[in-house]
Amino acid sequence: MTRSIVVGLDGTEQADAAAEWAAREAELRGAGVLLVHASEPSPEALLPFVSRQPVEAWAEDLLARTAAGLRERHADLPVATRLLHPDPVTGLVTAAEEAELLVLGSRALGEVAGYLVGSVGTTVAGRVERPVVLVRARAGADPDGPVVAGVDLREPADPILEFAFSEASLHRTGLHVLYSQQLPLLGNLGPAVVPDVRVAVAPEIRHSLDETLSSWRAKYPDVPATGDVVLGSAGRELVRAAEGAPLLVVGRRIRRSTVGASLGNVAHAVLHHSRAPVALVPHH
Repeated sequence: MTRSIVVGLDGTEQADAAAEWAAREAELRGAGVLLVHASEPSPEALLPFVSRQPVEAWAEDLLARTAAGLRERHADLPVATRLLHPDPVTGLVTAAEEAELLVLGSRALGEVAGYLVGSVGTTVAGRVERPVVLVRARAGADPDGPVVAGVDLREPADPILEFAFSEASLHRTGLHVLYSQQLPLLGNLGPAVVPDVRVAVAPEIRHSLDETLSSWRAKYPDVPATGDVVLGSAGRELVRAAEGAPLLVVGRRIRRSTVGASLGNVAHAVLHHSRAPVALVPHH
């Protein structure tokens, strides 16, 4: 399997939804799916003379059952499995770097679960230099709705837009690009003290956004793409815009550090509150 989408399995319905999302995505891309399981060693497993065979047997059965289900529903889809050990972070990062995407399951509104429990998931999602997609179970997305992408015009937008336009083209749908402008702190004092800055700020930013989108519209003429500028919290506005969307795309700055990797405030906000699948696209 030369091109693949890696899916992390942990036995939850969210991971099952991630596997199904990845299978449909792989069919569109002409790729295969690699199902992996990585678990942190339990305290008992660290003791001498304690066998890990029951844990590994469960993991292998999980991989086999999920693979069989995907092959049954997607007859021509190449599906492979791999048990990762002993370090889940290294295993997931290495597997993802050899693939096009890493897809993980995440809990519904308010919490993040599966591989995003504790340090393992957040470290993996923050360290992988490939897009990572987090999928809800029973998200209720409209498959014909536009992909939604959030950009910050002060940061590199091309990696995010390239992924978002490509996804919209693959899914034969439109794209809605959102830039959220935070008001200055004085804006909170009210109209009696500070004049409304939206009239002065929004047209200039909208023109800059249109210029940014123009080359991508030319590259993807099949994708109807709109751009919008809103005022307020980027995370809140993106979650609102992506309600019912098939995918929400946001950026994540690549930070190499010995103390871990940060996902950023906007990524954290959408991961905790968006019901739509979320794609984290790394950029420098």
